[in-house]
Amino acid sequence: MIKIFDIDNTTAEQRVDKFLKRKFINLSQSFIEKNLRKKNILLNNRVTKSNKVIKIGDKITIKNYTEKTYQKFEKKKTILNINKSILSKFEKSILYEDDSFLIIDKWSGIAAQGGSNITISIDTIIKNISPNFNLVHRLDKETSGLMIIAKDLKYTRLFGQLFKSQKIKKTYLAICDGAPKLRESYVNLSIDSNKRESVIQTQTFYKVLSYNQKTSLIKFEPKTGKKHQLRIVAKNLGCPIVGDLKYNLNEYKQRENLKLNAFKLEFSIEKNEFNINSTLPKDFINFVNLKKLKYNFHTI
Repeated sequence: MIKIFDIDNTTAEQRVDKFLKRKFINLSQSFIEKNLRKKNILLNNRVTKSNKVIKIGDKITIKNYTEKTYQKFEKKKTILNINKSILSKFEKSILYEDDSFLIIDKWSGIAAQGGSNITISIDTIIKNISPNFNLVHRLDKETSGLMIIAKDLKYTRLFGQLFKSQKIKKTYLAICDGAPKLRESYVNLSIDSNKRESVIQTQTFYKVLSYNQKTSLIKFEPKTGKKHQLRIVAKNLGCPIVGDLKYNLNEYKQRENLKLNAFKLEFSIEKNEFNINSTLPKDFINFVNLKKLKYNFHTI
């Protein structure tokens, strides 16, 4: 049996072997290399190598496609029964959408990705909309604010490169317990990593926007992306974020939701400029008002 895959914009710009591994789970590299050598797998009816990058309009032909060799590895789409209220909340969170990507205003309390004891996440929601949708960055479960979701592999890679080259400017707002010694500064901080390297060097710019009643409203602009980076930086500045159960030991402030919001994203794609702002959660605004932290958010 012969199986032919037509390459479109959702599958182009990746290697032949990467395409096959996305289509079929548990295919080994040696299995792919062997079948390429035997001419069982062809690109546009020609012999190809595993590292060949496929383009829109290409055709990948599998000449020995049988249940025994391939179909048992085929990925099956898993449909979760997601509550209608959550789906509605997700739809209402969309601030921008086109054919290539969308930007949502994530609410506090939902994880970006699944994990232990996490059934529903932003990732599970988007995968039920389309298996081609991908997260391109993440926010902590309790952090609210802007997240970008790519609709295909091309834009997943494009945003990955933009983040890696620091061409996406991220601005966060946090309400902190206390205030740093300097009103504004750059922080270079080594943070422990769970990966092989022992530490990661992080860079963060901050500026105190308002201070009152031993509480500060701070703008953070991370130049690097490390899990809990801003929360750890705030703690090291001597002003942990209000509601941070991990890094703030003030029991009164712990009773609050985490007051950290991914407030603004600025980037350009194909000469189109994007400047998107989050809508600050009600509990964030209420705490700002409670502490009389006067600031015009439209000027950020």
